[in-house]
Amino acid sequence: MSSGRLATPSLLCVLAVLLGAGVAPDQAAAQGKLDARYTATLAGIPIGRGAWVIDIADDQYTAAASGTTTGIVRLFASGQGSSASRGYVKNGNLLPSTYASNLVSDKKSEELRIVLQNGVVRDVSVEPPSPPQPERLPVTDAHRRGVTDPMSASLLRVPGSGQTVAPEACNRTLSIFDGRMRFDLQLAFKRLEMVRAERGYEGPVAVCAVAFMPIAGYIPDRPAITYLVRQRDIELWLAPLAGTRVVVPFKMVIPTPFGLGVLEATQFVSTPGGPTRPTPTSARIP
Repeated sequence: MSSGRLATPSLLCVLAVLLGAGVAPDQAAAQGKLDARYTATLAGIPIGRGAWVIDIADDQYTAAASGTTTGIVRLFASGQGSSASRGYVKNGNLLPSTYASNLVSDKKSEELRIVLQNGVVRDVSVEPPSPPQPERLPVTDAHRRGVTDPMSASLLRVPGSGQTVAPEACNRTLSIFDGRMRFDLQLAFKRLEMVRAERGYEGPVAVCAVAFMPIAGYIPDRPAITYLVRQRDIELWLAPLAGTRVVVPFKMVIPTPFGLGVLEATQFVSTPGGPTRPTPTSARIP
């Protein structure tokens, strides 16, 4: 996040982070696939677009996303990035094993990789390495336990056998480590809404209120951090992934000092999968 005000590139990072959700134990995930496209706007002005592909099989899963800045924002700062996660389905849990991201902007590029095992971070690498920042709260070994990565965290499993678009989709606290920062997201059910993508899903979504709680790996007096901590109007809209008990973000809303930031699906094509293993996937911007 920016060390100054909550600028537009920071907004894109925040929206990406808020894709992070939680994985709750339940029965087998079954199989399903998602091919989605998203647009990001700030105060109604297009600032970015992205793509997201998910493939959940009976014992493994993959997820991959990519995005780029668009429109007038490219006059001030351009950037693009991609991320991907792979893991296993075991005893009803989605367990990430690897997460990787690549970010490229006008000023720098960065490659990050996280290796996890049973919810424990085993290794983190960042190239180029981040310069030391004594004011940053340290991340301890305890902070690296019982967490998931941002991409795997975008898959929320709903317990039970009833409707997946229900209050149970929201009511949880999520523990996330993104390679630098350890934080919680507290989700609480607000309401049900109806949505319609330009292509794909049409139906109900569960709308969750989101509270951001930084724990470690951050600089406490950063304006972007303090702003997010105070926010009580962040929303995450969750839609079902066909063939599974998983719901994933269809839309996210976050107020900013410059207007309302919105990330919303224009395409949300979800299909039940067969009893096959997932193959490596990539999400490309058309």
